[in-house]
Amino acid sequence: EGYRSEWAHGIVAQLQSGWTDTPIQFGVDAYGMVGLKLYSDELKTGTNLLEFDAKTGKTKDAYGEIGGALKLKYNDTVMTYGDQFPNVPVIAVSTVRLLPSSVTGLSIQDKTFNNLTLNAAHFYRMNPVDSTDHLNYFTSDYGPGAGIQANSISYVGGTYKHSDSVNYTAYLSQLEDVWNQYYFGANATYKLAKEGHALRFATSNYYNHESGDKKYGDIDALLLSALMGYQIKNHTFSIGYQQVVGDDPFDWVGFSTIGGNPSVLNLTQFATFTEANEKSVQAKYDVDFTPYGATGLSLMARYVYGWDVDKTKSNPIYLIGAEKTNGGNVDYSHWERDITLAYKVPTGFAKGLDVKVRQATHRATKGYRYNDIDEVRVIFEYPLSF
Repeated sequence: EGYRSEWAHGIVAQLQSGWTDTPIQFGVDAYGMVGLKLYSDELKTGTNLLEFDAKTGKTKDAYGEIGGALKLKYNDTVMTYGDQFPNVPVIAVSTVRLLPSSVTGLSIQDKTFNNLTLNAAHFYRMNPVDSTDHLNYFTSDYGPGAGIQANSISYVGGTYKHSDSVNYTAYLSQLEDVWNQYYFGANATYKLAKEGHALRFATSNYYNHESGDKKYGDIDALLLSALMGYQIKNHTFSIGYQQVVGDDPFDWVGFSTIGGNPSVLNLTQFATFTEANEKSVQAKYDVDFTPYGATGLSLMARYVYGWDVDKTKSNPIYLIGAEKTNGGNVDYSHWERDITLAYKVPTGFAKGLDVKVRQATHRATKGYRYNDIDEVRVIFEYPLSF
């Protein structure tokens, strides 16, 4: 009971043309994606790998799509219209399943100024990770439970590279008639006097506030997070702290059945640690086995603990399950442990083959948004360039 298991094979083909030799240059991006079922049982579906019928549990043997975009370039400014895969803090398509989600709209990137990359976009359609449907709306990470649907998302922002070791990122976005989202983040690396030793620092912060017609009522959530690491040659030890300041959970753009990839530092394989008033701490260890003769082999292990979740004053759209009957009055706590062993073939005929084994264990107070799970993912990626 509660056991889910599926295997699938995904193929993603991407084409990026060159530029025409004209004052305003033209180019084209195109892609094709196919998901193939290798194994699926009607009683074990729901992994978001394959499109399935929620009533019967039956999955399709295959699904796929094609898409493309037209690009215009003038000096250091590129405008793109069509199907795209944005990856910025306020909207990053989901890449955590077999095939990535995609969006449709207009984006502009400018690199006129030294060390500064500016981005702006307006997207009005999206495609989920496990479906060929093109939906004329965006959801949120809370997905069907919250029922949030917005006709579009727009954003402006960018990254300033202060030096080779320090950069700053800021964005403002609007999920139409739902919320304005503000983001600020920074990353820094400081090399120490002892060779191979360095300090690493990252901070990632969001603020959501209702906007426009406020279709889903008042929304107010501030997320603060920081991660500090100490690198000793091929080993890195990190500790982090994250807190949601406010009575609403921190939420972000989603793609129907699954949320996007936000820049949340305590985001784990399964849980997010972003509930109302939640505090969480993280301990993380990374090691690269190259110095020991295993080039391409690495290991990541982390433990995150969250507590003080309080949704008694949250917007009702964010109450799910038992929370709806008790007004969110449960003192939730939970933890997750993740281990990832990864190997990328460095040479030979299989150069670039990326193999990952990911294991996650999550335990939580009864009634919490995420159930207790023990999960194993095995991922193979093999890039081919022509």
